[in-house]
Amino acid sequence: MTGFARTAGSWENYHWTWEIKSVNGRALDVRCRVPSGYDGVEQMARKTMKAAIARGSVNINLQLNRDTEGVNFKVNQKMLDALVEVATQTAMENHLPQPGLDALMTVRDVIQYVEPEEDDATIKARDAALSASFEETLIAFKAARDVEGAALQTVLAELLDEIERLVKQADSLATEMPELIRQRYTDKVNALLGDSNAIDPERIAQEVVLLATKADIKEEIDRLYAHIEAGRTHMKADGQIGRKLDFLTQEFNREANTLCSKASDIRLTDVGLSLKTAIDQFREQVQNIE
Repeated sequence: MTGFARTAGSWENYHWTWEIKSVNGRALDVRCRVPSGYDGVEQMARKTMKAAIARGSVNINLQLNRDTEGVNFKVNQKMLDALVEVATQTAMENHLPQPGLDALMTVRDVIQYVEPEEDDATIKARDAALSASFEETLIAFKAARDVEGAALQTVLAELLDEIERLVKQADSLATEMPELIRQRYTDKVNALLGDSNAIDPERIAQEVVLLATKADIKEEIDRLYAHIEAGRTHMKADGQIGRKLDFLTQEFNREANTLCSKASDIRLTDVGLSLKTAIDQFREQVQNIE
């Protein structure tokens, strides 16, 4: 299920923005990106998210800035001494002018930014503020998913209604199948022998019963009705129902495939194909549900 939320927060001289977004996924995949050195905050975010949702590909991003009263730098003396030695020797060997200090200072990592040190109590308080802010973002994120979930519920309910309509249509056609099979069998006998009376009527009746039994779809119809009722029950339940509905679509497909394989009339075949299409649409929407 898709969802998005962004919130801003601050604590003392820290300012940050939490962002959570998700796309559909059959399992839960949480990806988290936080600044270097905030491993504890990352673990908190991952653990909290995994406890909150069960499905989806989720991306968590923390953008953090820190205001400082003064900017502190230090010189990497060992690196600078090595550069001076190499530069001096190279200049002498090639009869070149000695490089100036300003040129050497521009080399990467010669000048290093120094983060102001903080004690454990300050770090703990900062991380607690970040955690509380993340909880607020998560609440907004879940609210966004709930809105989409309500819309999906309407779509799924309509698809179940369509599936039920097609099952009823198949059920109605199924009542006509025995007579249709009898008529077709009689027509074939007449075409081959010229007169169906040449065969014992009881024998014809036995063959018709055998063919009708093979084409009987009552069990499939009954199970489809049961699956429809189960789907509606799941959708009214609280909690995580995505996997249950996912399994239910497999059962829907199994019965629809059997119905199509037993179909002895083009009308029933057409209904079966329409039923499979509706079930496939239902399955696609179920992938979005937690």
